[in-house]
Amino acid sequence: MNLDSFIADNVAVAVGKLYGAPAPDGSIQISATRKEFEGDVTLVTFPLLRISRKSPEATAEEIGACLKASLPQIESYNVVKGFLNLKISPSYWSDALARIASDAGFGQGTPTGRTVMVEFSSPNTNKPLHLGHIRNNLLGWSVSRLLEVAGNKVIKVNLVNDRGIHICKSMLAWLRRGNGVTPQSSGVKGDHLVGDYYVEFNKMLKDETEAALRDAGIDPANATDEQKAEAQRNTECQKAAQSMLLRWEQGDPEVRALWEKMNGWVYDGFDTTYKNLGISFDKIYYESQTYLLGKSLVEEGLAKGVFYRREDGSVWCDLTSDGLDEKLLLRGDGTSVYMTQDLGTACKRHEETGFDEMIYVVGNEQNYHFQVLKLILGKLGFDWADAIYHLSYGMVELPEGKMKSREGTVVDADDLIEQMYRTAKETSLESGKLEDMAPEEQDKLFMMLGLGALKYFIIKVDPRKTMLFNPRESIDFNGNTGPFIQYTHARIKSVLRKAAEQGIEPALTGAGLLPKEIELIKIMAGFPDKIQEAAAAHSPALVANYAYNLAKEFNQYYHDVTILRESDAEVRSQRLELIATIARVLVKAMDILGIELPERM
Repeated sequence: MNLDSFIADNVAVAVGKLYGAPAPDGSIQISATRKEFEGDVTLVTFPLLRISRKSPEATAEEIGACLKASLPQIESYNVVKGFLNLKISPSYWSDALARIASDAGFGQGTPTGRTVMVEFSSPNTNKPLHLGHIRNNLLGWSVSRLLEVAGNKVIKVNLVNDRGIHICKSMLAWLRRGNGVTPQSSGVKGDHLVGDYYVEFNKMLKDETEAALRDAGIDPANATDEQKAEAQRNTECQKAAQSMLLRWEQGDPEVRALWEKMNGWVYDGFDTTYKNLGISFDKIYYESQTYLLGKSLVEEGLAKGVFYRREDGSVWCDLTSDGLDEKLLLRGDGTSVYMTQDLGTACKRHEETGFDEMIYVVGNEQNYHFQVLKLILGKLGFDWADAIYHLSYGMVELPEGKMKSREGTVVDADDLIEQMYRTAKETSLESGKLEDMAPEEQDKLFMMLGLGALKYFIIKVDPRKTMLFNPRESIDFNGNTGPFIQYTHARIKSVLRKAAEQGIEPALTGAGLLPKEIELIKIMAGFPDKIQEAAAAHSPALVANYAYNLAKEFNQYYHDVTILRESDAEVRSQRLELIATIARVLVKAMDILGIELPERM
């Protein structure tokens, strides 16, 4: 039981004893004591006045005296107007440290019996993963780990958008301009090679669009958006790509063979990037395998009158009564859209798992899409539609602005990982502390630091916020960064190694605690509650900033307090046990974020 619950339960007992009536529901309000007052926790007495029938000050005084008389854990109390501030005894914090230190599963929540499916990554097979995908993957992974630690059964899934007009564009450009090039013949990673031809297609499209505008007597530089869109629709390459998509859906063997070959190149590339990021999935779904189920749902919806068909053969859902607009579900030529396959995939997943919650980790530009998905599933009669949750996150921007895939101006994930490795290497070597470390051990450390910097810098930001990513800033060994926490762990491990060399063992000895030590124990004791809070908010940023706060407090303690040079053996051993426990809690917190902590730096 945490401290707030312990105090609240005993306040309830005291209220019943003092006033002969139970405290009304929700009337016992406990919070951390404000820094300007003495105490650890504060009871707000105003909601209790209707049963005490006394002034706020008198009520607080009576409850404080009752608690002090009955609980050895209460060292003292003071009253400030209607607020009862309680100071907890050092013995309580000693016991708390003992519980944390001895609990191998500290922080792990009680099993909830709930199954939560988390979909993240969801790449298209026409381009490599980029910085935006990195935020998606890191957020999806850490949310999954967070929900697992909170006590849920979690299924991590990926939906690969392996069909559609996007891959047809890459396929068409490769056919026309690739000259049979392959990843093997070019030495280019497969997803990069296919992405290059997606960019190439858009160059072809741009050239043909501008030529069509000039043929119509329109200066491309002065053309309206409507004129550009009309000209683009009528270009030969756009029509050829659309025709290829239709042939794919009709099962054309030649198109399907090319599609399988080029997607295979992409999957090999994705697997390498996922491995480098430390990302894995429990199951991978493919749009090509679920869109037909989506089409069958659309047919069912037509039969039920949920959808309607227009004269051109396209199928729509009218959501105007829900405050939205009309949503396309099937094009006039019978080809499907993203919504079609998402309907099919959602149903397939629920049939397979009976999930209690389905979390889609997708950027905030798709807010409307998931609002529509829930509405349509509900209209189709699926009572689990409300179990869908869109974890809508902000975009990642760079100091130079936004990225554009079709123009080839994205920050590639593989290049960024390599850049983080190099930056970590440069920063570490400048310290001059790694001369006695073997080269292969150094390389492992540089990758650990580089990925730790990247992951932490992205995850520490509230998922809902747009963020600016600066690689150099993220690798800083000071401030709220991954390397700062990694360095803190390495520092603790260094102290513990030196203690072992001197034959000094960490131990709980019952020695008195300093105020700074109590503060550290209080922070650690709050770890399980922080996990539950973060899980409820779907925000691993709360865990990241918790870890930073613990690391920061430790470094202040380390600066001010003697550990190995402490002359009192019992105090020294207990301080070693305290910092060893801090290291273990940091490892648990950072593991949720997918970040490794080094033994030395």
